[in-house]
Amino acid sequence: MTSFAPDSIVLNRKLPLWYQVSQSLRASILGRSPHDPLRLPTEEQLAGHYGVSVLTMRQALKELEDEGLITRHRRRGTFIEPGARRGAPVRLLGSVDAIVAQQSGMTTELLEHGPAPVPSELAEHFPDLTETAAYHRLRSDEKTGEPTNHARNYVRPELAGRIDPQDLVRWPMTKVLRDVVGADISRITDTVEARLADPETARLLRVPLLSPILHYTGVTYDSAGKALDVAVIHYRGDRFSFTVTLDAT
Repeated sequence: MTSFAPDSIVLNRKLPLWYQVSQSLRASILGRSPHDPLRLPTEEQLAGHYGVSVLTMRQALKELEDEGLITRHRRRGTFIEPGARRGAPVRLLGSVDAIVAQQSGMTTELLEHGPAPVPSELAEHFPDLTETAAYHRLRSDEKTGEPTNHARNYVRPELAGRIDPQDLVRWPMTKVLRDVVGADISRITDTVEARLADPETARLLRVPLLSPILHYTGVTYDSAGKALDVAVIHYRGDRFSFTVTLDAT
């Protein structure tokens, strides 16, 4: 039987290896095509693929099993749950692969895209620009069709010229910038705050006007400290929670 082939990952030794592996594999699972095999490689094969120990791989797989994304059967192997989807807590732990994983696994509709002035509240991130390329997307639960969040990304024009808008229907912006455009992504900073739904957010997310939402701002920087992309995302307050995990090492 052919096994599912997960994406590769560049490990960051400052973060727990099991966490990075679990998040990378999670992103691969949620971003798979309908025709991909459901059977995963063996623990030993996966450990070799990621360059970690079998014990670390086992810990990563347990995380995904606890989420309900995979099932493990003695003597038969490990399998992806075909319909597994989850309005998961968003864990902010500093890994680019973790951010990609959190953005995967939903149905995405590209509402609009094109040149747009830099919003005044984001001007500090683009001091050398008056205009960016803006992309507005609506994400919905793949199983129920219920809207879960809507996102606006403001991207530097020199990068936007290399973005195929259809890639944003399949993949998160972070993955497109890193893996398709080849952008030099060094770090992502995250800010989360509680807000009340404005008329546009209430309409798109199908929630009452002024109901609680989670307002997320993520800024993607290159190694020189220049902002490449600013994502502004409004999450339904009844569908998401944010958990911050601090690495003690």
